[in-house]
Parts: sequence; C-alpha cells; structure tokens
Amino acid sequence: MRLANLNADSERSAALQRYLQVRSDSLGLTRHLSPEDYVVQSMPDVSPTKWHLAHTTWFFEQFVLIPFNKRYRVFDEQYHYLFNSYYVSAGKMHTRANRGLLTRPLVRDVERFREHVDEGMSVLLKQSSPGHELLATVELGLNHEQQHQELLLTDLKHVFFQNPLLPAANPELATPPSAATASHVFEKGRNGIQDIGASGEGFCFDNELPRHRSLLQEHAIGSRLISNAEYLNFIQDGGYSNADLWLSDGWASVQRQGWNRPLYWSEDLAAEFTLGGQRELDQSAPVAHVSYYEADAFARWAGVRLPTEFEWEAAAEALPIRGNLRESALWQPAASTDGCRQYYGDVWEWTSSAYLPYPGFTPLAGSLGEYNGKFMCNQMSVRGGSCVTAADHIRPTYRSFFYPDARWQFLGIRLAKDGAR
Repeated sequence: MRLANLNADSERSAALQRYLQVRSDSLGLTRHLSPEDYVVQSMPDVSPTKWHLAHTTWFFEQFVLIPFNKRYRVFDEQYHYLFNSYYVSAGKMHTRANRGLLTRPLVRDVERFREHVDEGMSVLLKQSSPGHELLATVELGLNHEQQHQELLLTDLKHVFFQNPLLPAANPELATPPSAATASHVFEKGRNGIQDIGASGEGFCFDNELPRHRSLLQEHAIGSRLISNAEYLNFIQDGGYSNADLWLSDGWASVQRQGWNRPLYWSEDLAAEFTLGGQRELDQSAPVAHVSYYEADAFARWAGVRLPTEFEWEAAAEALPIRGNLRESALWQPAASTDGCRQYYGDVWEWTSSAYLPYPGFTPLAGSLGEYNGKFMCNQMSVRGGSCVTAADHIRPTYRSFFYPDARWQFLGIRLAKDGAR
C-alpha cells in the first residue's frame, strides 16, 4: 500500500471528504432494501448485507480508531468477534458459513455502529497532525470498503436469485441500451520486456508491488469481451458435453454441479437474472458469471487461449479508465456503444495467470499483511473491474483473484492467442 505525498492539511481534508463519501455510497446501495433483505446468506461465499456494512465499520474501528485514538470508546466488544473476517492475528471470529444466522444485532444496531465509528473517524481526521501512517491506513480502509460495496451487490444478486419471485435489488436500474456487437478481431499485443505493477504514485494494494520486468512473447489479444451470443454458440455446439475441452477439475465441476449454462441464465437460454430483476438475454452484451473453467473451455473451443495477466496489463495500461462501471447505473454488463474496448468495467476478465506474488513482494506489516498475501495459492488472477466496480477504485495494475470454480461474481472472457495476429 502506498499513498501519494500531499500537504498535511490538504491530506486531512481530502481524507475526511473521501471517507464520508465512500461511507455514504455504501448505504446508498441499500436504499431499496427492507430489513429482511439484510440478513440472508445463500451460500458460504456470500455474506449478508448487514454483515458487509458491519465488517467494513469494524475495519475502521480495529485498524484506525483503536490504534490511533486512545480516547476512542469501542461500540460493542462482542462485535470484534462477530465482524472480523479472516484476520487471524487480530483475534477469533464467527464462522463464515454461519453469518446468515446472526439475526442479532439488528439492522438498526449496525446502523448505530456505523454512526458511532463515523463520528469517531471525523474527530480523528480533524486533528491538526493526523500523520501519514494514519492517512495511509484510512485510504486502505476506504478501498477495502469499495471492495465490499461490490461484494454487497454481487452477494445480494445471488441471494435474490434464490427467491422464486426473482425480485430486483434496485427497480430503478436502467436497461442497458441495445447495440450491435462490434466485430471481434485480434490486436497485436506489446511484447518483449515490459514493466508490470504499480509505480508507487497514488494508492495501490501490496499485491500490485513491486513494479518489475516481465518478458512477453509475441501475442495478440481480443478487441472486446466475448458476448452472450458467442457463448450461446459454444453451448449449442455441445461445449458442456465435450470433455476434450475441459481441464480435469473443470470437467469434474461440470459433472458434480450440473453446469450447462452461465449462472443466472434461464433454462431456455432466453433470459437472465439481473440486479434489476429477470430480463431478456441481451445477445450483444458480454457474457458474465462464468467460472475460470468455463472461460478456459470456451477459449479451447475457439481454438485460442486466455490472456496472461501481464499481457492484459500491457494492453490496458495506455487506455483511459472508462467503461460500464458502477456509475453507469446499469449494474449489468452491456454491449459497447462508443467503441470502447471494454478493458474496464462490465466483467472481471479471467486470465490464465495463477494469483502469485510478484518478485520481491513484501506484505504489509502486522494484521494488515493478511489482506492479500496469504491468498496467493490455488486462485486465478482477474483484471479490469466490473459493472459494479467504482470508477475511482480501478486501475490497470489492479489485481483481484478468485478460485477457478467461482461464478457468482461478474466474471467474463477476453481471448488471446500466440503470434502477432
């Protein structure tokens, strides 16, 4: 984690303003929910909305207020156990798979918890000399909360999908504009020795560091994301019944889970469930909610492969950060209407790269070192953000990661191949 060097007063003012905005954004995502919606957990990977709102608040209490303000009064000692996630060095925690059993504290208690911590943070950030370490930890907490804003929405989508009524998490969401699918071509990628990783200017997570050199072979990368129509062709061509296309673990998952289409597609392949409710399948929109195994099988079916995360970063680095991100207020992948290559937004793009430390990687000190480093095993790197990622949260060096069988996130496909074109 690094933070740009700024004047102390401007740092303090900017940090407080940003803190209040991000915290307000979290509550804004829930404005169409009822208390009953806050408490459901549909599978172990999903956390209830109430838990997300409480855990992000616990983060600021645990890692900012307690260590940096000796006068701070903890809201409720029991919350430390209830709302810790995976910070083993910070203490014991409630079992992840049983978060949906926490009917207490009530939603209004969590709201009071947030108000208490926000008041404490406001007082702390108005100090005359907050210090760079404090401000850096606050910025980490805000980026952590933005990650949970995205998780809150994807988790809520999975929760609502279990309901036969197929309700909308936000009935005000606009339907993505219809557009013809742009032609798909392979564009020459950057090869040779390339600098990969964050430069240290502005915020970044520790897993984006250190910036290092990577040798890229001659390759080409897809000009856009793979569409629903193209994935439908894969399905209709027997993609889910051809074992030759699948990695061993992927084929086992297909057989065990009964996969035959992306998560949230209807059985007749004509509709899909969205955060705005059930909608007709948009053939031109990028396919979403497919696992790494499905993405890899599709690439094999197409006679190509998935890009490495280094090829992806080299291609995205020079592009402006624009696209169908959370601020578009669609919360659903959409066909590009302005020639955008879709490197940012719509769906997180599976890469063929295992999520591993960069050469010379050093995790943060203390409990915050558990944030990324201990997950660098058995997961795959994804890039680019999604339609529910905040625009100021994403950058070309940003690395996220999921297990290869994950599907509940907005996960999609870009292709690559060896050779220039």
